[in-house]
Amino acid sequence: MSVDPSTPVIVGVGQAAERIDDPYYRAMSAVELATAGARAALDDCGADVAKVAAAIDTVAGIRQFEISGPHAHAVLGRSTNYPRSVANRIDAEPARAILEIVGGQGPQRLINELAAEIAAGRSEVALIFGSDATSTTRYFVQSDNRPDFSETVNGQLEDRGYGLEGLIQRYTVIHGLVDAPTQYALLENARRAGTGLGPADYLRSMGELFAPFTKVAASNPFAAAPVERTVDELITVTESNRMIAEPYPRLLVARDQVNQGAAALLMSVGAARRLGVTEENWVYLHGHADLNEQGLLDRPDLGHAPSAVMAVREALAVAGVGIDDIASFDLYSCFPVPVFNICDGMGIAPEDPRGLTLTGGLPFFGGAGNNYSMHGIAETVVRMRSAPGQFGLIGANGGVMSKYSGGVYSTTPVGWKRDRSAELQAQIDRWPAQRVTERADGPGSIETYTVRRDGGRLRGIIVGRLDADGSRFLATTEDDDLVGLLTDGDPLGSRVLARSFDYGNRCALR
Repeated sequence: MSVDPSTPVIVGVGQAAERIDDPYYRAMSAVELATAGARAALDDCGADVAKVAAAIDTVAGIRQFEISGPHAHAVLGRSTNYPRSVANRIDAEPARAILEIVGGQGPQRLINELAAEIAAGRSEVALIFGSDATSTTRYFVQSDNRPDFSETVNGQLEDRGYGLEGLIQRYTVIHGLVDAPTQYALLENARRAGTGLGPADYLRSMGELFAPFTKVAASNPFAAAPVERTVDELITVTESNRMIAEPYPRLLVARDQVNQGAAALLMSVGAARRLGVTEENWVYLHGHADLNEQGLLDRPDLGHAPSAVMAVREALAVAGVGIDDIASFDLYSCFPVPVFNICDGMGIAPEDPRGLTLTGGLPFFGGAGNNYSMHGIAETVVRMRSAPGQFGLIGANGGVMSKYSGGVYSTTPVGWKRDRSAELQAQIDRWPAQRVTERADGPGSIETYTVRRDGGRLRGIIVGRLDADGSRFLATTEDDDLVGLLTDGDPLGSRVLARSFDYGNRCALR
């Protein structure tokens, strides 16, 4: 099939990783890890690396964990222009440099965006990369001889900010919703409410979902924890597999101590031909979509994010294929619930023989910061090249199941097609929001819950519904009886009494 010279293709992917217990461990910086991934992507395209690097007109960097919030701190220093720090090291002089907003959707979203820029003729060669060096920070945290990774780099930078608007509110913060495990635990228990399973059976279902992921991670040379584990190992609470927040033991939570980097190189077909990239390396983006969910407490059903399912359906529709046509998946798996959400919405069995990850998933492959899905994209591109004509699906999740980007990949030539993300987002924005009462007083029931463990102190977090009007409220509790029910029983639907104070709502069993 002949395609328009402006058609975007992914021509190179690269990954880099090191583990803190490796004999060759170098304690690389975030810039070094991203550079290693970028160099691997340039090498992977099979053309003259110097010519390809010189042709790059756009670079886009995914924010690493240490620059992903206004209060984040780069303990070992940071670059003032992360994308151009990497570009300088590969001898690229792009006209445009982008620093993307926070969220695991970022890698796929940027590929969708920059592929569209190439198709429109506004770019010819774009390089997207990201990294995290959290194990380096851990390695040097007690050292008196720390490196200084500070770097001042001049040049244009399109810094898009953190993109946290609507994700952080005073009401949620004062009730303890300040970290990912706590917030996802609320969603996970809300989903459990809809399954009818008790805590023990649901815990086992999470272990059954993730046990196959560990097998994939065990054979992946870039994985942070390449160990195959049984269901019982994943779900049995021990000293080394401590409870993080109900219902999550540590092994069901994204692994945040990693040194990993990855990159993807995009070109127009015309540029690929001019630069000598063999067509055997071309992978086309057949389908794509990017959607945002309602605000956390606005969602009628906290156990599901229908916008993510819509994004996957739209990506498939643009590609002109169905879910049964997909040969491989890499679904974002920071916790079980985002994977379950896509499985529930798309009719995919958790034990689908095609598998749900190509990397091994965030708890086992590794998943600090925002760049995980770049590794999933790299694995998908390699898989598609090895199986010409098949289709691979990437599902990239960000926020608290707040943002979702989908991509469908194949070596089969196809012209660029626009998606309907803007139209679909307008529909989502018109969805009715659940009523929320910020100062809650009176009897109600538990909709979902979790328990924080701050310095060994147990503090329950409740999402409830007031009897008076059915509105939703947040509350915390240190009441012994209620905390006992939250940790050792099944509190869903239990009766509580809420009281409001200037510092938030508190509740106890009725």
